[in-house]
Amino acid sequence: MAARKDPQSGKHDIRDDFRAEIREFLGTRRARVTPEQAGLPLYGGERRRVTGLRREEVALLAGISSEYYTRLERGNATGVSESVIDGIAQALQLDEAERIHLLDLLRGVGTTRPPRRRPAQQRVRPPVQRVLDSMSGTPAFVLSGRGDILATNDLGRALYSPVYADPARPPNNSRFVFLDTHATEFFRDWDQVAGDCVAMLRAEAGRDLYDRRLTDLIGELSTRSEEFRHRWAAHNVRMHATGVKLLHHPVVGDLDLPFETFPVGGDSSQVLLTYTAEPASRSQDALNLLASWAATNHDVERSAPAKDAEAADSSETSG
Repeated sequence: MAARKDPQSGKHDIRDDFRAEIREFLGTRRARVTPEQAGLPLYGGERRRVTGLRREEVALLAGISSEYYTRLERGNATGVSESVIDGIAQALQLDEAERIHLLDLLRGVGTTRPPRRRPAQQRVRPPVQRVLDSMSGTPAFVLSGRGDILATNDLGRALYSPVYADPARPPNNSRFVFLDTHATEFFRDWDQVAGDCVAMLRAEAGRDLYDRRLTDLIGELSTRSEEFRHRWAAHNVRMHATGVKLLHHPVVGDLDLPFETFPVGGDSSQVLLTYTAEPASRSQDALNLLASWAATNHDVERSAPAKDAEAADSSETSG
């Protein structure tokens, strides 16, 4: 996606980009569903060129003609009815996040001009920051759709001090996960986190292929991280609203923190992320210790664990 031409640079039908995204997304969804999983019979000795479903098999399962589905997968998808979308979603066993992503891409095909770009930098309203600050015992963040940390409270900044160690602003979760050597230590479930980051970016790209800050980030990660390129090519999307994050903080050690996300009123592109710990647990003790540490380290971006003390001293000297 990041390599395609910017519509502002010259004559370019932006619907071609959405058509390509539809083709690649539906192709990867077909490839992961076997005939057995779809309940289709396999005849003895049949040799297949694909491990997943053929286009005609998807069409059969969706109740549409093979020619129609082929045109749709190639991106000729304007005016697709809801019943057809439901049939394809069922045939390809799409979950809710994947169905929403497909709808976003289909809407994009109907676009005749570049969408209005988002502001160069999103802002967090002062009342939202006051809410964050009032959550003194809970690490809390406001994130943009592309994973920028737009705002946080003191405990959140302390918890994510390894992320804030990157001088780039605003800090970005995906950039940290794929480009920072400390990420695999900080996120004990790094593989899961990496998959979630890519899935989040893929879903965000489906909503707006021409968000310049988003495409710049995807281009940077694609250029600098083979791991990101591999995961990006899978076209996976998923909802990531709740779960448990397994962290290893350089000061307080391991934390197992359930998280919840909530939309921020008035801006659908921002979410509130909160972490909590089970009462009287090892993780709660670690959060309490972290709060004490944060209180004595007001500039936690420049505060580092012992093994990084030399780098931290250098940062403080330069600051």
